[in-house]
Amino acid sequence: MARLQRILFLCTGNSCRSQMAEALVNTHHSGRMQAFSAGVEKHGLNPLAVRVMAELGIDISGHRSKLVQELPFLDFDLVITLCGHAHEHCPYFPGRVRKLHVGFDDPPALAGEAGARNDQEALPYYRQVRDALVDWIMGMPDKLK
Repeated sequence: MARLQRILFLCTGNSCRSQMAEALVNTHHSGRMQAFSAGVEKHGLNPLAVRVMAELGIDISGHRSKLVQELPFLDFDLVITLCGHAHEHCPYFPGRVRKLHVGFDDPPALAGEAGARNDQEALPYYRQVRDALVDWIMGMPDKLK
């Protein structure tokens, strides 16, 4: 049996985007890919990211924010940075790792810029980013050829 393609999603704090991307790949492409996520910093798992993923029937409540160094191995086939900060501060990965930058907006920043005063007002911005990730990840096998 062939080894699954190992993908690392990297963002600044490993609190929202990378967590959602990891779960989406592991849910929708489990027969071909195995996803992981990490941050160049640790900001903790964002509870609103947990909520919007639960709306899709995907439970990430057991995930935790982590640094690349905390992963069980560094043998990835592909590292995808999801924000400019992670792209600029992406650590070195040994071997023949392919790197790709696909930027997505930061949900807390979007909500803050829009003046969201509470979770209910912030949720649409988390859904917006989640849905953009869903669209990109559903077409991911073709995009990576």
